[in-house]
Amino acid sequence: MTKDIATPIRTTEILKKYNFLFKKSLGQNFLIDRNILRRITETAGLTKEMNVIEIGPGIGALTEQLAKVSKQVIAFEIDQRLLPILSDTLYDYDNVAIVHADILKTDIMQVMAEHFEDTTAPLKVVANLPYYVTTPIILQLLHAHLPIDTMTFMLQKEVADRISAIPGTKSYGSLSIAIQFYMKAELAFIVPKTVFMPQPNVDSAVIHLTKRKTPAAEVNSESFFFEVTRSAFAQRRKTLWNNLAVRFPEIKKQKDKITSELAAIGIDLTRRGETLSIQEFALLSNFLGKFCEQI
Repeated sequence: MTKDIATPIRTTEILKKYNFLFKKSLGQNFLIDRNILRRITETAGLTKEMNVIEIGPGIGALTEQLAKVSKQVIAFEIDQRLLPILSDTLYDYDNVAIVHADILKTDIMQVMAEHFEDTTAPLKVVANLPYYVTTPIILQLLHAHLPIDTMTFMLQKEVADRISAIPGTKSYGSLSIAIQFYMKAELAFIVPKTVFMPQPNVDSAVIHLTKRKTPAAEVNSESFFFEVTRSAFAQRRKTLWNNLAVRFPEIKKQKDKITSELAAIGIDLTRRGETLSIQEFALLSNFLGKFCEQI
């Protein structure tokens, strides 16, 4: 029998052995195609000199492949029922640490210090993310200021499209900007729903995020910048002015002045948010930030 976990036969055997029942609330869909897993590790560009963080290892199918090609792996699993299964399936890999924790409520730096022998090694994040918690996890990792080089995720194709979208497209929005501000996003390949157990309703995609040396644009306040971008997409069919005036009502009394001064730097408030680049949003937020301070 093949050692790889990610086959229909081996996965079924493991699930039967432990009488495991899937929890829909945890978005549990296990990969049963080892070729897809190998493509994920290739996309991540892993070597034996690199440490890896994984989120949601399930029964260890991806974890197994990560352990084969990296230095050490820390896998965060929230479902306690999976811990004995992982101890069994990953028994042969002494470079894997399974941490029973919700990564959204965990001090990741502390966990890394406890489990990685070499915390100076390049750090990658690779995961098959549950659909229901994809965005919070990615944003948490971005804002935790971890020394991450790249992140490679398999997630719902629609979300992957939004993350990698460019201005002027239907998928482009505040999520695109929130991630591309820090990372370069590349949609690597599509994963059909037929390679999962149980089979989800939609296809997935693997996206590769590479950390920028510096953010995509210069902003006076990152928190205000993201507030402006979220406001600009509050109602996609409305103009920038209409959306921003709802969030920042103090600007309404000086519409003509604001419109004129922004037009001078190339920002037309009759445009919709989806047409602005990250750099244009930076100009807009820097201007509004100073303007609101002076009121």
